[in-house]
Amino acid sequence: MTTILNDAQRALLLANGRALTANPELDPAPVVKLFLPDGNAVWLLSELHADGIAFGLCDLGLGSPELGYVHFSALEALRGRDGRPLECDTAFIPSKPLSAYAWAARLAGRIVA
Repeated sequence: MTTILNDAQRALLLANGRALTANPELDPAPVVKLFLPDGNAVWLLSELHADGIAFGLCDLGLGSPELGYVHFSALEALRGRDGRPLECDTAFIPSKPLSAYAWAARLAGRIVA
């Protein structure tokens, strides 16, 4: 499906997607932090569904991060100002549930990881 995610990340995102379908009250930690290296956009994704729809905290760099769904293929197609593709932050280690990142992001006006 993608070259941005490794097999373990993809498997965990899909597992979270299945778990949340069964129990929407779950609040998993984000699995990956994706970003445009030549832009301000950042995504913390916590789930992926078999149809390619991902869910997470989206910050387009406009001061209003929000939780939402995105087609993963749209993320893969993104390019920054200099034409660089989306990258995965390999140093990102989640420390709290996605809702906590969303709350902090709303206060700061950007994702604070």
